[in-house]
Amino acid sequence: MTQTRKITLVGLAAGLAGLLAGLLFDPKTAFASYLVAWTAMSAVPIGALAVLFTTYLVRAGWTPDLRFLLSSAALTMPVVALLFIPIGAGMAYLYPWAADPGHLPAFKAAYLTPWFFILRTIVYFTIYTALAVWGSRAYADATAMKRAASVGLIVWALVSSWAGIDWLESLEPDFHSSIYGLLAIGFDLLAGFGFAVAALLLSGRGRQMSNAAYSGTLLSVLLLWAYLHAMQYIIIWAGNLPDEVIWYLERLDGGWGVALWALFVFQFIVPFFVLLSERARSSTRVLLWLAGATLALRYLEAAVLVLPPLHPVGLALWLALPAAILTTGSIWLLAWQWVGELRRQIFSSRAPAVREQQQADAAG
Repeated sequence: MTQTRKITLVGLAAGLAGLLAGLLFDPKTAFASYLVAWTAMSAVPIGALAVLFTTYLVRAGWTPDLRFLLSSAALTMPVVALLFIPIGAGMAYLYPWAADPGHLPAFKAAYLTPWFFILRTIVYFTIYTALAVWGSRAYADATAMKRAASVGLIVWALVSSWAGIDWLESLEPDFHSSIYGLLAIGFDLLAGFGFAVAALLLSGRGRQMSNAAYSGTLLSVLLLWAYLHAMQYIIIWAGNLPDEVIWYLERLDGGWGVALWALFVFQFIVPFFVLLSERARSSTRVLLWLAGATLALRYLEAAVLVLPPLHPVGLALWLALPAAILTTGSIWLLAWQWVGELRRQIFSSRAPAVREQQQADAAG
């Protein structure tokens, strides 16, 4: 057993113990913390799937380096689905419509029912898993790669937007934003691409010549993410409707306002000005820091999206949230490592075709 795997298992044990203590102390806060951790963690394989398909369509010298990491992450989707089970078990603590659907309009009351919510989630993960398997099997066949990516990206965008609305927006059933599904897409893309770049650079397989391309792509995704959030704010500000404005008021109250501004500064302002420098764009260390910060800030963004309307207890939150992050993160990392080892064995049996595809990518 490697040292990294030992550390991961220790983290998992500590996380499970903390979560159990949190459930005994304050179940609502524990389930809310778990939803935050699961949201940020699940965005990595979900976003990795979209980035994988994008690399199939963007034929450049730097895209093949990411594909193994991305496809291995995407293939952990069944594990992510299993990790959703505690959220389903704690629905009454998290979603007002699960505890008391009586105040909702007729359509929302029918749509937001526990059994239908769980059914839609199963469908989402079935589609995600099918796309991940399709994308993985298509590699080393240029025609199959283009076909899988062209169809997969469209289906992925639709499923991810619906899933974001179900899992996050429905925490506040009286609120609706026409752009919320796109916010979920931006969230997933940042997590998937940030993870792939960080994992590649930490493995030592990254190439100095590719750093500028990774930095430019990261900046593009950051600009998309910032634009979508700005558009939601402008639309809500212009509409000035109480049910929509309250969404921001809750996230500006108390310490949440500090968290919201920290997310804006460290996820957009700082990376934007850093990446204006050609020297910074070419630096492996700078890129690794930015990719790592992008992953860490997904947890902050998930907390801002999930926790304010649930009003978690402070002491229980400081116990349950780190425990939930350790638990979900450790389980997912173990699954990703196992999938990676299995895929290396598969790739070794397809070595000639894979090598031919990599040469074609480098030439194109």
